[in-house]
Amino acid sequence: MAAPLPSIGHWYRLIGGDLFEVVALDEDEGTIEIQYFDATVEEMDREDWEAQWDDGALEAAEAPEDWSGSVDVESGDDEGRGSDNLDEDPTLRAGALDGIDLFEFD
Repeated sequence: MAAPLPSIGHWYRLIGGDLFEVVALDEDEGTIEIQYFDATVEEMDREDWEAQWDDGALEAAEAPEDWSGSVDVESGDDEGRGSDNLDEDPTLRAGALDGIDLFEFD
């Protein structure tokens, strides 16, 4: 069976190994840029992709449920930020821009 074309945003797994997402394709160079779940980015040749798929060393996979592993986000990072808190503290809203002259020069 021929190796499927890699698709940006799709997840794959090296058999017995790491989960990764295809993040870029360069048709002119014949390369595939992949990002592992731990955020490591590598480049793979199209020929290597096909050979690994043919050898059974590469397979399609589901995206991880906890995608935050690759973006280094902690659960408490969004406290005090975002539109959810605007109803609680009206001072967080931006004020009107009345009186601002956009063409005023110093």
